[in-house]
Amino acid sequence: MKLHVAAGLLLVAALLWIGLRFFERAMVFVPTREMIAHPGAVGLLYEALSLTSSDGVRLRAWWIAGPSPGAPVMLCLHGNGGNLSHRTDKMRLFHDAGASQLWLEWRGYGESGGSPDEPGLYRDALAAWAWLKAVKEVPAARLVLYGESLGNGPAIELATRVPVAGLIVDSGFTSIMDMGRLVLPWFPIKLARLRFDNLSRLPRVTIPTLFLHSPEDDIIPYEMARRNYAASGAAKKSFINLKGSHNEGFLDTGPAYPKAIRDFLASLPKEAAKP
Repeated sequence: MKLHVAAGLLLVAALLWIGLRFFERAMVFVPTREMIAHPGAVGLLYEALSLTSSDGVRLRAWWIAGPSPGAPVMLCLHGNGGNLSHRTDKMRLFHDAGASQLWLEWRGYGESGGSPDEPGLYRDALAAWAWLKAVKEVPAARLVLYGESLGNGPAIELATRVPVAGLIVDSGFTSIMDMGRLVLPWFPIKLARLRFDNLSRLPRVTIPTLFLHSPEDDIIPYEMARRNYAASGAAKKSFINLKGSHNEGFLDTGPAYPKAIRDFLASLPKEAAKP
């Protein structure tokens, strides 16, 4: 009888654990598969690529050449919702700001294979960087990492590992743990596996860094952005206030948004610092 009770308790515990993992992932990763647009819809020529991560996951990416030869290159890592096809307006703005762009689709999103998890996203970002280095032969001095919301986690992690010219932290949080305490105060956050601990990594990021965040952000508190800025190890860093909501701030801010990107790209040194 005691064995049956113990087995039952173990089963309940296992189901709760599985449920906890499922809930945690569902809260952080909100992918969609349907592609609703492409860069051509905003007047941009592009190349659809198929990359492979170190663990064999096939990844979709879009390469958009810049408006001039030798343009700086932005490796763009998007946020937790939707897919690449929801970022075409931003692609147009970055092109107008003078950049070439590689937009990576996370595993489990859009036309990429697999399913998302934290180590997987780090592998995906590294695969995109490796493609730029091997195929496009982009020198570190021309390469800038751009993170959008959740995408800041892999962008900041990658900035601690590879030589690049700069980092753009757009609407970033301090960590998933901090977000969990804020949004789900009842959730047993100590049991969470996902971390994306930007705050602890930023002191090791010494390359020029641009922080963008709206005081009106309705998802990620402005205070988190200020903490990230204070923690950054960059000797050259700047903070630009956006306007409007978390998802629409880049549009609500108007011409000041692409101007901030253009000015940052123009300010970068000709030789990239090593991480």
